[in-house]
Amino acid sequence: MSPLPDRRWWTGLPPAAGAAVMAVGILSVGLHLTGHEVLSLVALALSAALWLVLAADFTARLLGDRGRFRAEADTPAALTAVAATTVLGTRLSALGWQGAAAALLALAAALWPGLLVAVVRHWRRRMSGVAFLVCVATEGLAVLAAALAAAGHHDWLAWAALAAFCLGLLLYGAALVHFDLHEVVGGAGDHWVAGGALSISALAGSKLTASPVWTGAAHTALRTATLAALALSLVWYAVLLAAELRHPRHHYDIRRWATVFPLGMTATACLSAAGPAALPWLRPLGEVLLWIALGACLLTCAAYLTTRRAARRP
Repeated sequence: MSPLPDRRWWTGLPPAAGAAVMAVGILSVGLHLTGHEVLSLVALALSAALWLVLAADFTARLLGDRGRFRAEADTPAALTAVAATTVLGTRLSALGWQGAAAALLALAAALWPGLLVAVVRHWRRRMSGVAFLVCVATEGLAVLAAALAAAGHHDWLAWAALAAFCLGLLLYGAALVHFDLHEVVGGAGDHWVAGGALSISALAGSKLTASPVWTGAAHTALRTATLAALALSLVWYAVLLAAELRHPRHHYDIRRWATVFPLGMTATACLSAAGPAALPWLRPLGEVLLWIALGACLLTCAAYLTTRRAARRP
C-alpha cells in the first residue's frame, strides 16, 4: 500500500478549485466585518489550508508537468490563483498581518499579467461565467492594494489600487461581450461570477472611497461608481436567484464554489460600502446576505462530501 493513499485527491485538482479558497476566504472577511471573530478565524484557517494545498499542486504542475501547466494556464479558471491569493491577503491585512498580506499581493501581482494575457488570448465567442474572472482577479488586486494602502498610509498603493479598479471595470465590459446568456438558466455554478465580479468591484470601490487620498469630485466619482457596481451586482443576484429557483440544478459540481463566492462577495460589498457611501441600510442587507452565503457554503460542502462518499462505494 502507498504511504500516501489519498495523495491523488489534491494533485489532480483543476484550477476551478481555487473558487473554494475564494468562497471561504470572503466569508471570513464578511464574518469579521459583522463581529463574528471566532467563525471568521475558523473560515480563515480553512481558506489558508486550502490555499496551501492548491499552491503545492500549482508548484508541482509547474515543476513536474509543464504540458498540463501550460494547458491550464490558458483557461480563465487559472485566474482563481490570483483572486484566491488576494482574498486571503485581504483577510490577513484585516488581522494586522501586513507583511504577509504584502507578500501575497506581490505574489498575486507577479502571476496576474502572464495569466491574464494567456486567458484573453484564448477567449471564445460564447463563454461561461469564468470569463469574468479577468475582472475578479484584477479587482482582487485593487482590494488588497487599497487595504494595505489604508493600513500603512501608502498613497502610491492607493493609486495602484485605483488603476486596477478602473482596469477591472473595463475588463468586466469585455467579458460581458463574451458571456453566453444561456448560462443563466443552464450554467453549472460559475455563471454567478457575472454578478460576483461587480460585487468585488464594489468592494474595491468602497475601500477607495474610504481613502483620504481622494476628496471633492474624485471622492464623489468613486462613491458613484461603487454604488453603481453594487446596484448592478444586486440586480444580477436577483436575476440569477430567480433562474436557480426556476431551473434548479441539484447535482454537485466543483463550479458550485463559484456560486458561493459571489454570494459572500455581494454580502461583504454591502457591509463594506455602508460606511463610505453613507448608506447605513446596506449593513443589515449585507448581514442577511452573509448568512445566506454561509448556508450556501455549508450546503455545497455537504454535497461535495456526499458525492465523494458515493464515489468511494464499490
